[in-house]
Amino acid sequence: MATTQKPCIGFIGLGAMGFGMATNLIKQGYPVKGFDIYPPTVQNFSNAGGLTACSLADAAELYCICMVATAAQVQSALFGMGGSLAKDEDKKALPRDATLLLCSTTPSVYVQSVQEELTREGRDDISLVDCPVSGGAIRAAEGTLSIMAAGSDKAIEAAKFLLEEMSDISKLSIVPGGIGAGSNMKMAHQVLAAIHILAATEAMGLASRLGLDMSQARASIVDSEAWSFMHENRSPRMLEERYTPPTSALTIILKDAGIVTSMARKKQFPTPLTSTAEQVYLSGLSRGMGPEDDAGLIRLYLSELNSQPVSSPKAARKDSISDMRLVISLIKGIHLCAAAESIAFADHLGLNLSQFAEIVNSAAGGSWMFRDRSPRMIAKHRKQEKTEWLMCDRLDTIRSTVDSMSAVIQAARDVDCPLYLGNVALNILLTMKHRGWDECTDESVVKFWDKET
Repeated sequence: MATTQKPCIGFIGLGAMGFGMATNLIKQGYPVKGFDIYPPTVQNFSNAGGLTACSLADAAELYCICMVATAAQVQSALFGMGGSLAKDEDKKALPRDATLLLCSTTPSVYVQSVQEELTREGRDDISLVDCPVSGGAIRAAEGTLSIMAAGSDKAIEAAKFLLEEMSDISKLSIVPGGIGAGSNMKMAHQVLAAIHILAATEAMGLASRLGLDMSQARASIVDSEAWSFMHENRSPRMLEERYTPPTSALTIILKDAGIVTSMARKKQFPTPLTSTAEQVYLSGLSRGMGPEDDAGLIRLYLSELNSQPVSSPKAARKDSISDMRLVISLIKGIHLCAAAESIAFADHLGLNLSQFAEIVNSAAGGSWMFRDRSPRMIAKHRKQEKTEWLMCDRLDTIRSTVDSMSAVIQAARDVDCPLYLGNVALNILLTMKHRGWDECTDESVVKFWDKET
């Protein structure tokens, strides 16, 4: 019986994520024609069985995936000189009725502008899908990404087979709202990603300053209520001091944090933790860390930026068990407030909070604290009465969390370790205590973002 040949896929952008996504499609039996501006990457792609495009326009197949880093790069690839939609002898490069999957993380307003520009170009025939991805390079290569896809029914149907090939089927979310809705969902998710990456470096930096065995500290964290995808993913590179070549460059999470804070300013919505993370990322950028792996930010917490190795902390203090508890308390406090900030922001954007939580729990923004606390934050976040948030047997209160975070901050001060996120989280919790919520459960911190609290 004859088999149906799979269509050729055009793929623009073969960076850490794009390379994995494209080579996964090759493994699934698709001919993939890839384009990237970095010749060694193109050669590696060819060695992996890919077809190489000599230009952007040459990669413009009936099905085309764009996975470049920034909105400016998308604009250049799609509409710039020699771009995929450029005219070549009066012919558009993308064939008629093409399906275009925009997988890059960009502002929602930009994705909407792509749709508008396609209309102005007379290319309403192109089915555009707004489908940013999450999960990292390993899951990209495995075809198990989390994908947040939005667009017209026609576009989603046309792209569905590719979305399913690139994702874990349980992690493919169709977001209602049309073009821009997928990017808004990803933006809300990146609140957690931006905070958790820095939280991982902050916690490991504190562990080093306290003299803890770093391998044991990492194991204790990932096996506790302080777990997050980002900590489990980034901490091995901290232990190995493996920052180049980057698995995920600092400039990428800085860009994503900037998308969040820019929209937050536009919406006049406070994002204290994400904004702080962005400022620390900028500090790393100014120190030349931009092209390096974001795990390298741990060096900002060490006493010597370039010389003190993570694997050789100073002599341990007497009570390593108590010190480890401090590190775990730090992460839990940050993750608690991060969960609240992301949920409040997602709600402000008008996103479906149940779908948002489902996406987070299966994507790179996941954490033990989010999974445990978010159901009650979402269920109760509109409840105004403090009696709705009274202490139950198994949860900490705002007061007890303030006490534990205060102890962490003092211990860090004693060893001269900066805690950027830790201090912001403590001040959010102190604000709630000052407002009279001190005997309420710790998840009531989500009310910090409530104008009527």
